[in-house]
Amino acid sequence: MKKPLIFIGLLSFCTLLSSIPSPAEATLPPIRVTALKGPTAMGLAAFMDQADQGKLSDPTYDFQILGAVDEAAPMLVRETTDFAAIPANLASVLYNNTQGAIQVLAVNTLGVLYLAERGETISSPEDLRGKTIYASGKGATPEYALRYILSENGIDPEKDVTIEWKSEHTECLSALLSDASGIAMLPQPFVTTAMQKSEDIRIALDLNQAWEELQEDTAASSALITGVVVGRREFILENPEAVENFLTHYQESVEFVNANTEEAAELIGSYDIVPVQVAKEALPACNITFIQGQEMKEKLSGYLKVLLDQNPKAVGGSLPLDDFYYLGEE
Repeated sequence: MKKPLIFIGLLSFCTLLSSIPSPAEATLPPIRVTALKGPTAMGLAAFMDQADQGKLSDPTYDFQILGAVDEAAPMLVRETTDFAAIPANLASVLYNNTQGAIQVLAVNTLGVLYLAERGETISSPEDLRGKTIYASGKGATPEYALRYILSENGIDPEKDVTIEWKSEHTECLSALLSDASGIAMLPQPFVTTAMQKSEDIRIALDLNQAWEELQEDTAASSALITGVVVGRREFILENPEAVENFLTHYQESVEFVNANTEEAAELIGSYDIVPVQVAKEALPACNITFIQGQEMKEKLSGYLKVLLDQNPKAVGGSLPLDDFYYLGEE
């Protein structure tokens, strides 16, 4: 009679052991994700909602939405975040400044720059000749994008137009409202906010579309890119399954956001990324996307080359090497 009791006891003990999580599983910390208010975080809204509702089977996520880009960069350097949605050129700068400690996983936002006017005088880049353009972002990617599009359309940024640089988007809007013939370069969702404030303002040119038109006859097609999602290389190497799960959730979230404007806007507003009403109006023009793999590498490397040609500092002094681009599990 003792043998069966011992057998049953061992079986129960083994069953109990199998139900106890391993030390790694029991202490696995949340995956930390950082993003900036505005378009670069919009595509995360459904992902964040799914995580908050406990609908994801993989490890928990800790999302943090920041108000300024200079808050995000130190978090990557100090290893206090695992993934971050940041401006595309900042990803290159960080790669160069950290000896390749980060990798870009996907493009999450294409161009969000627009030229707005009060009237109906601008329908193509050629119409900008002789005009005054109010813009912010001097010494940063907005300036390089504008100069590239003007130059490639045969318009000398120094002679054929007048660019008046302002420190903030609000100053550009004020200048536009006081100059009936002026043009303002504004990003989404700010341009939508401006149009809500004044019925006289309309979008005259989509710089994303203007960039694409310039690329139609080139051998390697680039894109005007606003934001990317990056990860710390060490985390990526140590957690390949977590990376793939993260990218799957992210892509599904972007698809939901693009297909469900009303519901997505409510989520975006609830996470204080952009006010709900602004999100409803601006989402279709924010160019939220999810591009990874070879296509991501082609478009992003071409974009960074344009910035390098105008100012090497914009990309951290040199173009990133091939290992900058995460192309999936080897």
